[in-house]
Amino acid sequence: MINELLWLQTPALMALGGLIVGLLVGMTGVGAGALTTPMLISGFGVAPAVAVGTDLLFAGVTKIGGAWRHHRLGHVNWKIFSSLAAGSVTSTLLTLAALNYLGTGYLDIGDLIRNVLAVMLVISAIAVPLIPLLIVRTVKEPIRPLVMRPVATAAFGLLLGVVVTLTSVGAGAIGVAVLTLLYPTLRARRIVGTDIVHAVPLTLLSGFGHLSIGNIDFAILAALLLGSLPGIMVGSRLTSTFPDWILRLILSGVLASAAYVVVTKL
Repeated sequence: MINELLWLQTPALMALGGLIVGLLVGMTGVGAGALTTPMLISGFGVAPAVAVGTDLLFAGVTKIGGAWRHHRLGHVNWKIFSSLAAGSVTSTLLTLAALNYLGTGYLDIGDLIRNVLAVMLVISAIAVPLIPLLIVRTVKEPIRPLVMRPVATAAFGLLLGVVVTLTSVGAGAIGVAVLTLLYPTLRARRIVGTDIVHAVPLTLLSGFGHLSIGNIDFAILAALLLGSLPGIMVGSRLTSTFPDWILRLILSGVLASAAYVVVTKL
């Protein structure tokens, strides 16, 4: 009876966790991968590789609607997208091949994922409150012709592909922050739109790659989607209720706490 009760409670709690994540994503626009993966690893005891793989598909599905909207509104710079994707797709495929090889017993993938995840969570915790400051700076600057940086953008894509495939973290907050630094004259909505559209193929490719090596739990994925999809809709309607800086500070604190929990909780 106790085992049956736990079996029923766990999906419900995961759906509740998805709802909370969805609310935060809807209110701040970032945080899906950075919150869901540590929640699955430390809160529910899911194996790190399975947590990352499942969360990547979860993130890809939840970003599709936003990506399509940004595309329809013309908020995507396709030259930047192409440079990013050239780097990220290449490194994603190489990282998946490495994970498949290391998974045969050459290295403890769980420990590797935990350590990289903790680093990325700390970086995200710093980036989240800084993004509005970076965007405000770009808005106040006089309009100048956009200078493309394809090599630097592709190099960032290479790095992003590795860390997203390993941890599911980085496609949101870190992507926006780095693109803002690389393209300070690009309007904020185009930075955000380009980052979100790029995140869809990146997370889906990484997610299906994890699926091919057995790192997806569809029951967990269904529970997360059940909670997060309504959470995102509600959260997006609550954006004007709370000051943005308060929400971002709270999210930053949650990310920092998650990093601590990931590396200390067995």
